Amino acid sequence: MTNRKFFNIKTMAKVSILAAIAFILMEFDFPIPFIAPPFYKLDFSEVAVLIGGFAMGPLAGVAIEAMKVFLSCLFFGSGTAYVGELANFVMGCAFILPAAWYYRRHKNLKSALIGMILGTLCLMLVGGLTNYFVMLPAYSFFFNMPLEAIISMGAKVVPFVDNAFTLVLFCTTPFNLIKGIVTSLLVFLLYKHISPILHR
Repeated sequence: MTNRKFFNIKTMAKVSILAAIAFILMEFDFPIPFIAPPFYKLDFSEVAVLIGGFAMGPLAGVAIEAMKVFLSCLFFGSGTAYVGELANFVMGCAFILPAAWYYRRHKNLKSALIGMILGTLCLMLVGGLTNYFVMLPAYSFFFNMPLEAIISMGAKVVPFVDNAFTLVLFCTTPFNLIKGIVTSLLVFLLYKHISPILHR
């Protein structure tokens, strides 16, 4: 999508509507017992973001993701010193960008599936690296909580967890895998029905 096409009124209206839908979906989050500690919460907001990314391109997907997080901070503030919101944006972009980019190049069912697989793999990789090097230390700093206390929360869910690396390996990565699979499945089921409206 060229900049001229992206910044027209129709496209911006579609981006805004999808961002509002994603924002609403973001607020209905929930933990996944037996997989990750409760501060990891799953929501379905990336479904709206990826649909927008498929229909209008990667740039639109990033814009929807950014607006979604901005609306959440604007209306509800942050209970995580904005670490959770930053993580949500980074993880969302890691998933959306490769998926929408690949689909944009080919635009068929096979490329959509390959794109979502690529997006899920990038989500797992970027999620692991950013959690290990940035997010977990940031949580520890802003909440004045020893990193060991966060690790112990993971150990209560997965007994193999005994340090930051195993927390990321056995909790963060499976959580992101599930998020990628669930989001991809919902987009696969919904996109064919919604895309004609977005392309109209």
